[in-house]
Amino acid sequence: MKRTLAGVLTILFLALTLSSGVEGRTISSAFSEAVYDPGALKPIDSKLKVRLGQKAPSFSLPSISGQIISLNNYLGRKNVVISFVPAAWTPVCSDQWPGYNIIRDIFERHDAIILGITVDNIPTLWAWTRQMGGLWFPVLSDFWPHGKVADSYGVLRSDGMAERALFVIDKKGIIRYIDVHDINKRPKLEVLVDQLEKVNP
Repeated sequence: MKRTLAGVLTILFLALTLSSGVEGRTISSAFSEAVYDPGALKPIDSKLKVRLGQKAPSFSLPSISGQIISLNNYLGRKNVVISFVPAAWTPVCSDQWPGYNIIRDIFERHDAIILGITVDNIPTLWAWTRQMGGLWFPVLSDFWPHGKVADSYGVLRSDGMAERALFVIDKKGIIRYIDVHDINKRPKLEVLVDQLEKVNP
């Protein structure tokens, strides 16, 4: 049976036990004792270098699985959601990516894969995602040359972290959706699902 968006959000709420906090900055209970909270940050601190309808900048990055993952690997095969997040072991990031585990079937139904990217190194990302219980999608390190891929998209912040940003790229490699989000808040799942439906109805 096709899962409704309301059902997805209900499952998400039940699956993620959240501690209290400012809206959009909740912390998964699995991380409440382990994360570093940097406090409120400047919402956006970069200048976008890509636009809708443009071919997405290609890249190849190491993943925590030990493979090198290239955006070109998915051309003609999958729609791609690139999820840049600022840093491992921080509250919103530690809450955002586990949510994508819960709606994996929606991504698969829309022939979509997520590529999660941060500027952290591989050992840090491996430990962080292991603490999450694992993620179904590739997690990539943009550590060296530091932030090169984030910079090519225009989402590298002045402090060296990436923005919290989502890019939906269709099977032809064209950027169909961009959300450079307030770094202090988690992007809404229903908005991303809606964009996937537009790309692959």
